[in-house]
Amino acid sequence: MTIYPDRLSPNQDDFYNQLMDAHDGLTEAESHALNARLVLIMANQIGDPGILKDLIDTARGYAHV
Repeated sequence: MTIYPDRLSPNQDDFYNQLMDAHDGLTEAESHALNARLVLIMANQIGDPGILKDLIDTARGYAHV
């Protein structure tokens, strides 16, 4: 599967700002819970277990860079 490097251009900053604004005023635990809900909602939108596995593997790989 191809992981696209940038499909948000030219709106990536807008998305990042929206994401940061969503976390504004939350405790660390609330922020983690928001991230978990967001991941599950996005996973439901994607809906393909193979794609989701590839995305998890890719994200996991970034942790070791």
